[in-house]
Amino acid sequence: MKFEEARWRELGLWPRWSLRQAPVAQPASLLPEADWDGLEVSVASCRQCPLHAGRRQAVLGTGDRNARWMFVGEGPGAEEDQQGEPFVGAAGRLLDQMLKATGLKRGEDVYIANVVKCRPPQNRTPSLDECNTCLPYLRRQIALVQPDIIVALGKVAAHALLGCEGALGTLRTRQHHYGDIPLVVTWHPAYLLRNPADKRKAWEDLCGARQRMSANPCTPHGGSGDTATT
Repeated sequence: MKFEEARWRELGLWPRWSLRQAPVAQPASLLPEADWDGLEVSVASCRQCPLHAGRRQAVLGTGDRNARWMFVGEGPGAEEDQQGEPFVGAAGRLLDQMLKATGLKRGEDVYIANVVKCRPPQNRTPSLDECNTCLPYLRRQIALVQPDIIVALGKVAAHALLGCEGALGTLRTRQHHYGDIPLVVTWHPAYLLRNPADKRKAWEDLCGARQRMSANPCTPHGGSGDTATT
């Protein structure tokens, strides 16, 4: 018997303890039947693209998992990476205002996700390869939520969900579907912070989304028609 083995046996720790291997993510394309628990584990342990190397944590999504409304952005920023929830920075606060003006509220009949689940370095735009690698996770989220309507926030989300390219200004004026689900394209809140003159257009887009969901006219909640544009 080797000295090392004898020592461990004396301590009652033989066979030697070893660290358990962390769960390894399955390729996203192999997750067509994953439930929420399985999806969370796979996203949290994903190493399928280089973005995982710089993240603090993966950011899956937040909100009502049985929501009728689903909003999709492009990817986590610094604050989202730290807190583990999408849209929690300045852009998130503007999104909350936009939801409120449309009669919606984060977490109540609303689910929020991003195309990529890890923060790109320096908050750069995720590459096409990064989006394509992460897209099956988003597709599974949509399949689990089964929303009545999807709102694509910005060009990255619109291109990923529609599978085509095009100027956002053109895409937002057309009616789209993701499968059988109506899809509305509008500006990303981060863009609106830099270009406040376009907030009125985003408000019009959300009104259009509301009208596609209901025959009720779209009137702001809690204020005048300028609520979503301030």
